[in-house]
Amino acid sequence: MTDRSTATATTASGSRSASTSPSPSDFVEVGTEAGVVRGAWRGEPGSPEASAAFLGIPFAEPPVGALRFAAPVPKAPWEGVRDALEFGATAQRGDPGVTLIPEPSVPGESTLNVNVFTPSPATPESGTDGLPVLVWIHGGGYFAGSPASLWYDGGRFNRDGVVTVTISYRLGFDGFGWIADAPSNRGVRDWLLALEWVQRNIAAFGGDPSRVSIAGQSAGGGAVLTLLGMEAAQHLFHGVYAISGALADVAPERSEAFGRELAATAGVEPTRAGFGSLSEERVLELQKKATDLGAAGLQDVIEHGLPLGPAVDGELILRPTRESLIAGVGADKPLVLGATDDEFTMAFAEAEKKLRWVPKSIVLRKLGLPKAAQKAYLAANADVAAKGTARIAGRLLTDRMFRSAVVALAALRGDAPTWVYRFSWPSGTFGFAEHCLDVPFFFDCLDSIAIEPLAGPNPPQGLADEVHGGAVAFVATGEPGWPRYTDAARTTRVYDTPSSVVADGYASVRSLLGA
Repeated sequence: MTDRSTATATTASGSRSASTSPSPSDFVEVGTEAGVVRGAWRGEPGSPEASAAFLGIPFAEPPVGALRFAAPVPKAPWEGVRDALEFGATAQRGDPGVTLIPEPSVPGESTLNVNVFTPSPATPESGTDGLPVLVWIHGGGYFAGSPASLWYDGGRFNRDGVVTVTISYRLGFDGFGWIADAPSNRGVRDWLLALEWVQRNIAAFGGDPSRVSIAGQSAGGGAVLTLLGMEAAQHLFHGVYAISGALADVAPERSEAFGRELAATAGVEPTRAGFGSLSEERVLELQKKATDLGAAGLQDVIEHGLPLGPAVDGELILRPTRESLIAGVGADKPLVLGATDDEFTMAFAEAEKKLRWVPKSIVLRKLGLPKAAQKAYLAANADVAAKGTARIAGRLLTDRMFRSAVVALAALRGDAPTWVYRFSWPSGTFGFAEHCLDVPFFFDCLDSIAIEPLAGPNPPQGLADEVHGGAVAFVATGEPGWPRYTDAARTTRVYDTPSSVVADGYASVRSLLGA
């Protein structure tokens, strides 16, 4: 019995058209705890480039009806063979518009699913080890994003001996909003159940559950850092790779205030029954208005963080992540973290001509930099300041939201195994290293769709070899290939053309940290 058509086999690589019927030899079946799934080969089985994709495997029941605001419930077993040939439904709804990463929405109710990419879809023989595993959590500010992006295809990691899993989770208010009588952090609970699924099932796809690294970018980077600081998650992974990690750590009072305000605006009680009486579309509409990032909204996020995201609930997330790292939680896990040089500089691109005539001091004050700190900051970033007010404003916004956190979190880890990088290669489109630019280098997918709008024409494959190669080395061995970060040396890998290893690669942000 299946609940998906086998008439088409459009895989994540896009290698087969929807109108082409595959032959039986293209299929491969694997038994999971819940039942057998049918995936599809890309490339000739046994060849170095061969990879099998299993798409849209549900790890939980659809979070609809009575389960809409509940903790995720493991998927019930099914009979027969379930097709895993197309991406499953996504929590992201509708047309996301123009985004930096192509992350499509897929309609449907069964939004809690995993995609597995493997070069060896079989349980390892007794006495042999399975392959290392990478689990990817997508970004999107905790309210958007999709695991169905072609950029997240695990084929290149498969080529290099790494089984890859991408997971979905509930977004926005459904995933993270405070509701008086609902479980907290439902999106976090989705991460945990997905990782539990990996532990129980990945050996059947050729993976080793004792060698699982979790990675993500932006909100996904924040997600893996959140998991690193959670006592309840420690048994589910063995290494962390955080790309431009945007930690939320929403204060409980902020989370509750947002939930109550949303309920009041909707005219319902802040309960499961109250919010359950609202359509999904209505909740998304209210959420969008409440999180508008106009000038006031941006300033609020800079000062207080995101209103929707993992919240310090005292149950799953016992304390802010930084406090957990100080306490030694996750200290046995190797961690790689870093950011691009100009994550959010593009936020000022349209106003660049206007800002040319605005004194830098005024803009920096608006972005929260006290007048007394401006001289030191401008001196430390003289090369960027020379490019104009828009560029130094973008660098400050980037530093406050991303780059200063890299330095602070690495320092909090003490002697725990930590590696720090910077992605500095300037996009051929924007002229600087913007948010998301490093993702196709991480996945070694410079030949994928929609690369040029972000990276420009002919991005350097050699740099992708370096970034991707470091990621493969980390997943396989627990070390990415450059010296560890220590408070004394502050060794930093700088990805550029050429790349280098330098001391204190984030020195320019230290004036913001007082060190």
